[in-house]
Amino acid sequence: MNDTEDLPTLSDRISTSVFTGLMRVLRAMPYERRVALAGRAMSGLIAPLAGWRRRIRINLAMTCPDLPASEVEQLVRLVPDNIGRSLSEIYSGDEFLDRVRDLPLTGPGAAHLEALRTEGKPAVLVTGHFGNYDAWRGALHARGYRIGALYRPMNNRAFNAQYVEAIEGIAEPLFPRDKRGMAQMLRYLRDGGMVGLAIDQYFRAGAACTFFGLEAKTPLSAAELALKYDAPMIPIFAVRQKDGLSFVIEVEEAIPPSDAQTMSQQFNDALERKVRAHMDQWFWIHRRWKKRAPRD
Repeated sequence: MNDTEDLPTLSDRISTSVFTGLMRVLRAMPYERRVALAGRAMSGLIAPLAGWRRRIRINLAMTCPDLPASEVEQLVRLVPDNIGRSLSEIYSGDEFLDRVRDLPLTGPGAAHLEALRTEGKPAVLVTGHFGNYDAWRGALHARGYRIGALYRPMNNRAFNAQYVEAIEGIAEPLFPRDKRGMAQMLRYLRDGGMVGLAIDQYFRAGAACTFFGLEAKTPLSAAELALKYDAPMIPIFAVRQKDGLSFVIEVEEAIPPSDAQTMSQQFNDALERKVRAHMDQWFWIHRRWKKRAPRD
């Protein structure tokens, strides 16, 4: 491979510089104002330019055709707001960790998860792009959990470098979704560590599960890991509260071990219930379904 193939492209460097400049301006502000302004900027400026509003409308039309137009337009504004807040929080480092480190674990699976930590046993924690999916990871790490996470490197190589630096500041270790990263993650799990995976995006080679009543190709990797290493597969979410700044960490009961596709479908069902309860907190900008939204 030519060394130049690993260098960021000009467009990568430009977009990364713009985002870095925006984060630098925001970080000069007090935390609460910073997070709120990032949400408004994402909703009012970036979402229209990126075509997110159209994609949100298309996804909602496919999955929730009876949703009133007024609620659709409200979600068109609120979904990007949550995304902007989440990015600002992730880039706030210790200030964000100070907000989440003492959050209690709630939900029917909380006691089980605490017991696994005490006993030094592994777990596969499954989540989606919902609320702020790094809030629970930072909270668990601060509470003494050995929590690693698998992540997908971004196509923008310049942005990926700084993004990885930001999420590493929340909790380590991180494992890139490549051959080497997967091997490292497996060793970590065998050694009694817990790993977190977000499995709610379209995966071409995934199983034909359903999500919101439509076929949604879903990776089986989380369930396969849980079965292979006899580790509980536990859904976990950080739900943003009405103040827009705080969270409640909700731990679901472990998914009963059966087969990988059944378990993955059960996670999709758990995520769907969570999304239906908090429609503005899932990243509706994703092309999640087999009949994906046309490119903008």
